Amino acid sequence: MTDARTPIDAARAAARPVKRSFSLSGHRTSISLEAAFWEALREAAAADGVSMTAVVGQIDKARGDAGLSGAVRVWVLEYYRRRASEAVKTSVQPSEPTVPERTPNAIDR
Repeated sequence: MTDARTPIDAARAAARPVKRSFSLSGHRTSISLEAAFWEALREAAAADGVSMTAVVGQIDKARGDAGLSGAVRVWVLEYYRRRASEAVKTSVQPSEPTVPERTPNAIDR
């Protein structure tokens, strides 16, 4: 059987928050995030060589009065903004302007 969902149905499904539970500082808490944020958080944790629980724990300690789900979304956004900014800085190096070599033309002959 094939999946008969339309692109709009798929977008709605992807936009629905998914709840996951974590144990932070000895207590259980739940976070609701959209699938794209869970995937981005998982990738960021793996790239940093730590667990998602460790990342969420760090976010929890630094979030102040913000809700944890919102704090995680903002952290993910800032994480990828930093990575994009670093990629631009390393790929765009100022270089000396190059002068094209002069080729002989009819006037030079």
